[in-house]
Amino acid sequence: MDMMDQAKVLELLENREVNLVRFELSDMHGVPRCKTIPTSLFKKKANEGLNFGLGFMNKDPGYNIVHGSKEYLEKRNFGDCVCFPEYNTFTLLPWCGNTTGRVLLEPRLEGIPIAAYPRNIAKRQLDRLKNLGYSLLSAHEHEFYLVDKETRKPIYDIGNLRATSNNFQLGKLYTEIAKQLPKVGVEIETLETGCGAGQLQVTYRPAFGIRAPDNAHTYKISIKEIAYQQGYMATFMTKPFFDDESNGAHFCHSLWDVTEKIPLTHDPDDPTGLSQVAQHWMAGILKHAPGLALLLTPTVNCFRRYDFTTPVNATWGIDNRSCYLRVKLRDDAKNAYMENRASSSASNPYLTLAATVAAGIDGIQHKLALPKGVSGSAYNNMNLPLGTSMIPHNMKDALKAFLDDEVICKSMGEDFVKLFTAAKMHEMELEEKAKREAKVNGDGDSDWEHTLYFESM
Repeated sequence: MDMMDQAKVLELLENREVNLVRFELSDMHGVPRCKTIPTSLFKKKANEGLNFGLGFMNKDPGYNIVHGSKEYLEKRNFGDCVCFPEYNTFTLLPWCGNTTGRVLLEPRLEGIPIAAYPRNIAKRQLDRLKNLGYSLLSAHEHEFYLVDKETRKPIYDIGNLRATSNNFQLGKLYTEIAKQLPKVGVEIETLETGCGAGQLQVTYRPAFGIRAPDNAHTYKISIKEIAYQQGYMATFMTKPFFDDESNGAHFCHSLWDVTEKIPLTHDPDDPTGLSQVAQHWMAGILKHAPGLALLLTPTVNCFRRYDFTTPVNATWGIDNRSCYLRVKLRDDAKNAYMENRASSSASNPYLTLAATVAAGIDGIQHKLALPKGVSGSAYNNMNLPLGTSMIPHNMKDALKAFLDDEVICKSMGEDFVKLFTAAKMHEMELEEKAKREAKVNGDGDSDWEHTLYFESM
């Protein structure tokens, strides 16, 4: 991608006759939020900054108040932050006729980047990794469901993984996705249907550094908007249909040198096939896996995902889908990577990356030993190394594991920990309220989840 600056953006706006520009943020939950301005004001707003209410830091995905986090806003008089464009993220939106542009923002308070903002947390962790002499090449694999936007019913009735007959029904949508996403920097590799009725997955090429979660942010909102134009609604809610498959978001990544030229994950001479630094990195991730659960599976609904396709313990294995970390080794070292299979599709890609890097760095700095890899099913306790940690299967346990993990909490930062845990306690309160009401009136207790997550995620 060409490096952008203000002059290049202004030239593009003028030459392409762009009318509007979205100044866009990703909130604590990964939900895009924006203000749209006329292009005539772009230079002014870019130089002076755009005021943005701080609610995106302490609201739930539906922008409802999270009472336990009001202190954060009270200290700041319920005021605004000032946001400045990250010019390298500017793109035209082709499905808007190329008359609308979009740029991601850096929110600041008193001229200082907001430490608790997820994108800034990810940047800090990547800087820490760079200072150790490494860079990260990564991509997310967010699954989603496609439904009729009026009836909310899946676009086909029976899930059948990669069935050509289901693919055929999506011809026009596939064409639009494949045509439009590369124009916004997301290079599509595969499009396929999932196991669930109406479930899809689109994979795209990895990128270095902060561009990877930027791509994930762009991918998710692009899919939703393109689908809507085709008469559909796309949801990245983890478990929108409780009797069908869940949406995962595998995080595929590999370690490289700081120049982004030399791959450092594969070592064909080691019995594991992994370099020493990759082994330490993976050991760190496995050590912190319980504490990462709150960040990788961040909603009450996410914990409905646990079944025979979701990792339940901190394990790794060569091309083993039952493990937490699935390692893919190829003859070409450039193609070796690690796949964290624990993330759900409702996770915030900036936090997924930040948490992974923080855990991996801890492994590198302390030269943690990698446990023995699992051969066979990781769901069979007989195959597990002694002392293997289990992954929390509910929000309460995940919250405790997160707060007990000093390394991860310190990496995320005090303000973030307070804001994020307050949001999770808020969701648990909503769940308990729904359960109490269900006992009284006999109704189901899941409607609140659809109201909160289905459209926003």
